[in-house]
Amino acid sequence: MTLKFTKFLCIFSIIFLLFVLSPKRALASSANFYTNSAVTIAITAKSSSEVNLTPQVRQQLQAVRQRRNREIQKVLDSSQLTELTHNLRSGDDFQQALDKLNLQGDQKEIVEAIVKICILKTKAILSRFSP
Repeated sequence: MTLKFTKFLCIFSIIFLLFVLSPKRALASSANFYTNSAVTIAITAKSSSEVNLTPQVRQQLQAVRQRRNREIQKVLDSSQLTELTHNLRSGDDFQQALDKLNLQGDQKEIVEAIVKICILKTKAILSRFSP
């Protein structure tokens, strides 16, 4: 009886270790835990800085962010731009800074659409880069 229990414990521990230490299995996925699109941008930015991106990919990501910023600047008025800049410099991430603004209905929809497009473009660039 103890021999069977020892064998079972040994096999179970080997399977458990193989499962935990498997390099092909990701233990956490950012897309599964976060529903807020801005958080996805922040995570994408963190993961892209951890991975060695080529200069071309970095340039493409920077171009997407710059275009997003220009498009959002066109939608906001001067007082909202000032408040957005202040929020960003005070330590808020991009989505938090946008959420603190008092956007009108149309402005809010347009800004959300711009952010979603930016996320899709970023994902497309990173998916082309990943092996």
